[in-house]
Amino acid sequence: MGESSSSSPDTSATAKSGPGPSPGPRDGGGGGDGGPLSHIQTHAKQVWKFRLRPDDDDEPEDWWFASTAIPLLAATIGPLANVLSIAALVVPWRADYDPNYPGQDAYSIGFSDPRWCVSLNALSLVCGLGGNLFLLFNFTRRVRYIIALPMTIILWYFATFILMAITISMNRFVPPHPTTQVYSQGFWHAIIAACLYLLCSMLLMVNMVGYMLGHYTRHFDLTDEQRNLILQTMVFFVWLAGGGGIFARLCGWTYTDALYFCDVTVLTVGFGDFTGNTDAARGFVFPYSVGGIIFLGLMVSSISNFAGELSRDKFIRNHVERKRVKTITRSDTASIELAKRELQARRFIAGNDASRPNISEHFDGRERQITFDLDGGPGSNPEKPGKVGSTRHGFKALRRVRGRQKKPRLLYLREEKDRFTAMRQIQLSTSKFKRYYALTMSVIAFGLLWCVGAAVFWQAERSQQDLNYFQALYFCYVSLLTIGYGDFAPKSNVGKPFFIVWSLIAVPTMTILVSDMGSTVIASYKRATSDFADFTVLPKAGIWRAYLNNHPRLLNWLQSKADQQKARRDEKRRLQEGFPTGPEEEELDRPPPTLEQLADEDVEDEHEMAHKLALAIRRTANDLKTDVRRRYTYEEWVEYTRLIRFSRMTAEELEEDEVEEGLIEWDWIGSDSPMMATQTECEWVLDRLCESLGRYMRRQVPEHVKVRRKSIRAEKSLDLRRRASQGA
Repeated sequence: MGESSSSSPDTSATAKSGPGPSPGPRDGGGGGDGGPLSHIQTHAKQVWKFRLRPDDDDEPEDWWFASTAIPLLAATIGPLANVLSIAALVVPWRADYDPNYPGQDAYSIGFSDPRWCVSLNALSLVCGLGGNLFLLFNFTRRVRYIIALPMTIILWYFATFILMAITISMNRFVPPHPTTQVYSQGFWHAIIAACLYLLCSMLLMVNMVGYMLGHYTRHFDLTDEQRNLILQTMVFFVWLAGGGGIFARLCGWTYTDALYFCDVTVLTVGFGDFTGNTDAARGFVFPYSVGGIIFLGLMVSSISNFAGELSRDKFIRNHVERKRVKTITRSDTASIELAKRELQARRFIAGNDASRPNISEHFDGRERQITFDLDGGPGSNPEKPGKVGSTRHGFKALRRVRGRQKKPRLLYLREEKDRFTAMRQIQLSTSKFKRYYALTMSVIAFGLLWCVGAAVFWQAERSQQDLNYFQALYFCYVSLLTIGYGDFAPKSNVGKPFFIVWSLIAVPTMTILVSDMGSTVIASYKRATSDFADFTVLPKAGIWRAYLNNHPRLLNWLQSKADQQKARRDEKRRLQEGFPTGPEEEELDRPPPTLEQLADEDVEDEHEMAHKLALAIRRTANDLKTDVRRRYTYEEWVEYTRLIRFSRMTAEELEEDEVEEGLIEWDWIGSDSPMMATQTECEWVLDRLCESLGRYMRRQVPEHVKVRRKSIRAEKSLDLRRRASQGA
């Protein structure tokens, strides 16, 4: 093992150990000889400056947001744009003010548009629906990606340009009269639909560029949850659009007013400005509202899961990796530097080195490079730079060095426990970061929707209701919480279309915010109330406990009653669960050994280890049944690791292996640490213990039985070949 402080191009056998993340697989990082991905054959097709990857390409993918999140956003926004485009088609774009209510948009009456406007509007709707259909075919792989995605982008661009051309032309050639006429809700639905089509097209172009540059394959790799989100979104908007048509027919409203009523009903806001005015409409509210709320709940749940998956796969994992790399840099670089200085000191004392070492010299681990000599033996060439392995190989090299140093077992256990404690702190900080990161993002989204929405409603409703910004904030807050007092409601022709889009984004965001508060603010409140109860109501702490201590007879009587109740509950539980079998609870609940006991403990025979293995399996299985996720201590991990390893070797080999390699097979802060696994600690330990039990049981089979089984398998194989040859 050597170290180098230079970073010249020739030092290809060095591995950077700075605090930042290691080079990604596309940069060739991750290990010696080009990294672990150096042997992957690249079959990407090079076309000019583009790199098109085939479907069976097994290279790692990046640009996760462009490859997964963008198609899902387009699949969610696209149907909404179709609904708004339908409203823009079926409703005239201009309206006359009612003479009895001059200047009031709510009482305006539409009149027919020019034929060219209606025809182009219908063409725009066809393009929008066609683009959405091609996107669906792309998700289901009915049409090739290289055909379906460009068609979706082109058709949505056509829909955008057609709507923009119609609105500009109408505003220039046949605008409404400024005093007696006004643009209707259909006009503003068309403008919002054009903006949504344009947004979806631009997002999908980013996805297309990522594929052309070779960042991912051409198929959308979606999970079942993400596919459900697409289906639920389409069903919800079909339900919304269909309900608008039915209520427009039953109540005599325009389609845009009916669509606004359906949106307010499904979101449970209920301003009261529109209500069913016939018995048929009131009766239809029963099934329609229930179905809409169910579809909305499913969609919000899928969106929440997708947002959690996005943060977990990218932001949370990157946070863990940064913490882990920083800890590795602090610990291992310090250990290597100190070991080097101790070696220099010994050489100076022996007279082999004329330079005087400075043991107390300051060093910065972030500016060092570590070389892991994986060959390092007596016959290795000191002039030849050592091989650089991956992080995992580097830790194995460090472990072999530690084993050769013959440290006392207790000292080694304490060093390993320090690394274990560091990784446990990373876990705890990550758990806290995960909860409050999601809460912070939800609060930011809530604040933006609240303030920006209030600004839009302030400008839109100022001419109709003389609304100021504070009243707009109040209106948006009441709408976000789905309170819906009804004292303020959108009345302008631009306010109602914007409210449909804004509410469909804002109300689910508020729901996700409440969900995130459940694991942070609400959980803290529950803990605070529990602590308050411990000091006031419950006889556990506080004045009641002091009172009971001053009255021992009452305390003893209460304790005896509590013991009797506990005994009756335990007896009832045993009768319900049946008579228990296996080891006694006292044997299962024994405390784990201390570090001193582990250091002094010798390796036992395999029969005693098998008995401990059975107890450990029973204990971890019980841990899986608890509601609270169990986290094992370092001492428990050492004991479990010994039980996992003993079935692979004899007692003598196990003892020798523990001296050479240590009691743990992995580095706690390394990438192969069990704490980095996707499983819980109980699940991981139980799987490995069961594997160890299977190996132990196979070892107990007598040798003649193994030979007999092998011969039977050979006879069966020979018989099958003989039958196959006869059949041929």
